[in-house]
Amino acid sequence: MTTLDLDRPRLERAKVAVAATFATNGLAFAGWLARAPAVRADLHLSPSGFGLLLFCISAAAILSIPLSGPLVQRVGPARAILLGSGSLVLGLAGLATGTLTGSVPVAAVGLVLVGAGNSVWDVSMNVEGAAVERHLGRTIMPRFHAGFSLGTVLGAGVSALAAAAGLPIWAQLYLTALLAAAVTLPTVRRLLPHIPLPPGERPPMSVGQAWREPRTILIGLIMLGFGFTEGTANDWLAISLVDGYGTSETVGAIGYGTFVTAMTLSRLFGGQAIERWGRVRVLRATVALGAAGLLLVHSGVAVPLALIGGLLWGAGSSLGFPVGMSAAADDPVRAAIRVSVAGSIGYGAFLAGPPLIGVLAQHLGVLNAILCVLAALLIGLLASGAAKPLAPE
Repeated sequence: MTTLDLDRPRLERAKVAVAATFATNGLAFAGWLARAPAVRADLHLSPSGFGLLLFCISAAAILSIPLSGPLVQRVGPARAILLGSGSLVLGLAGLATGTLTGSVPVAAVGLVLVGAGNSVWDVSMNVEGAAVERHLGRTIMPRFHAGFSLGTVLGAGVSALAAAAGLPIWAQLYLTALLAAAVTLPTVRRLLPHIPLPPGERPPMSVGQAWREPRTILIGLIMLGFGFTEGTANDWLAISLVDGYGTSETVGAIGYGTFVTAMTLSRLFGGQAIERWGRVRVLRATVALGAAGLLLVHSGVAVPLALIGGLLWGAGSSLGFPVGMSAAADDPVRAAIRVSVAGSIGYGAFLAGPPLIGVLAQHLGVLNAILCVLAALLIGLLASGAAKPLAPE
């Protein structure tokens, strides 16, 4: 059976499986982050010590992304998802064991496995999602990313309930690991078949070649700009409302909720806009929305205006990453390598963004510090033309 022989029911099953994979990844990765204070408390870490612990996951994630492409190219997305999810599951179990025993080294090893596994899982599920999108002939990648967003919301909700019920974080981590494994193992069987290279045939592209492609680099810059825009809101929007407007933490949480809601809804329905107006026009329109939302939050005029700004900010940052993944995977033969390279650039935003905003906020105030997002949006705007679909060869 080849991918050209896939019938409609098979593709629809694969689409559901990819959506479930995205949602499971979001739940597994975000569930423990929502209870990060409990992890810090059980490990008796200072803020700086906990920051170093978090660096384990960030460094492992960034270093693993370039390696993920060759792995996906060799074994196929389904097996790569299985390997990545397996690493993440073992990492969650290691983090659980570390918090249970109070061992920081065990927890650190667990987070390294989480970071590395999540990168492999992320690249491979995006390659698979792009393949399903291509075979179905319609834009659905934003919906897959909406599934990831919904998974993170579910993970946060489960964490809130677990904390309210007094469930120890180590118990929640073990249960999350079991749940992720139980969902992923049967799900990968419904993904598209992988056709390996004939024995002795060289891969069509190397990582080094992809790093020398201007289009791939520009797609990475699209993802960098929009990723920085999204990551800044994730980390600093609620704090901006509390510190900049003098509101309560409840209002700050509501403001963050408006952002997440707008981003998720935009991903659910953004595919229709892309099919009507094209990737490039939609990306440029979202830059305008994001900039308008950011300026409303920055204005300091009134909380209702800032909440509207959160909505626009969410819509403006919603499509850059999924569109970038689709664009990088336009050529199915070279998709895995290009997605891993573009993703390496894009995920740099999530590593560099939070500390940069923190340093600026220390000297300029948080409302002024978030203005650097305008530079990120400008990068996304200038690079947006690279998202234009490749002409068939």
